[in-house]
Amino acid sequence: MSAALDVRDLRKQFVIGRPAVDGVSFHVPAGEIVVLLGPSGCGKTTTLRCVAGLEHPTDGEISIGGTAVSAPARGLLVPPRHRNIGMVFQSYAVWPHMTVKQNVAFPLKHRDVSGAETERRIAGALELVGLTEYASRPVTALSGGQMQRVALARSLVYQPQLLLLDEPLSNLDAKLRLRLRDDLRRIIKQTGVTALYVTHDQSEAVALGDRIGVMREGKLLQLAPAADLYNRPADLFVANFTGASNLLHGQVLERQGEFATLAMQGGGRFRAWAPPAIAVGERVQVAVRPENIQLGVNGSEHSYDARVVAQRYHGTQTTYELELFGERIEVVELGTAARHGVGSPVKLTLPPNLCWAYAASETAGQE
Repeated sequence: MSAALDVRDLRKQFVIGRPAVDGVSFHVPAGEIVVLLGPSGCGKTTTLRCVAGLEHPTDGEISIGGTAVSAPARGLLVPPRHRNIGMVFQSYAVWPHMTVKQNVAFPLKHRDVSGAETERRIAGALELVGLTEYASRPVTALSGGQMQRVALARSLVYQPQLLLLDEPLSNLDAKLRLRLRDDLRRIIKQTGVTALYVTHDQSEAVALGDRIGVMREGKLLQLAPAADLYNRPADLFVANFTGASNLLHGQVLERQGEFATLAMQGGGRFRAWAPPAIAVGERVQVAVRPENIQLGVNGSEHSYDARVVAQRYHGTQTTYELELFGERIEVVELGTAARHGVGSPVKLTLPPNLCWAYAASETAGQE
């Protein structure tokens, strides 16, 4: 039976340096998949290991199904084996001397499950991951993707209330990773288990997660559905990390609700969405995704004159480097024909709701 996960003010401090996890709080309702996304060293794996009980938090509280399993302030720390969780690791962690069936059956040996029920659960788990016909095969005879399916079946066979997955696809080649990624969401949703998934791969996070949490330097910056994350990033780091690589610079002239009119650094005026904290007179950086800029569209109040300074043809799309407001930006246009030559003038449209202004003091750098 799946259960909700609650993490409140979680903190993990190792001996030296900044905290690996610094005041992280989030709630995962029963049956939901939440993905923690971020660069190496951001604290996502440490968070997952604290939930698993493999790391001892310095502070905060973790509850599974409404029952606290970790609360350092109260001296509470439930061992991993008593948390009723399943785990799938980056390495397959299968027992090489066993068959597929023996690997999947192993967790049930230490639980009060009858022989008939054991056989039923093994058959169900193998069918779920598509390995029924491989039951008697030595696990070492399988491909990497198949071994990871064995690890998943083994984690689900005892019906955990929470499934934790730590970069489970990173050891697979690109084609296998894509295939298993789509299957993984289907399998998790079919079982109804609550899942916490860790990855640094954005496409993986979007394909798998009901919601995605972006982490940086031990902090959870934003937790939201993928569409919200990509279309309303909470700050400049989230925008940049999820692909808004263009930055334009300006100053706020006035505000109209959620939007601001900006005087651009290189001349010209421009409208963009701005968080409530951005005030008139403040200097800002405007993040824009290359794929959200429309080329060759004229007549709109949000159309501007630019010039092509470089072009990179990729077969099914072309990346243009343009000069706009005295700065350089990139634009991606789909299609097998490059429509604009280097040096040519071009009209472009910047939809204000897809351009996001953040304080000039914010940093977009990735670790």
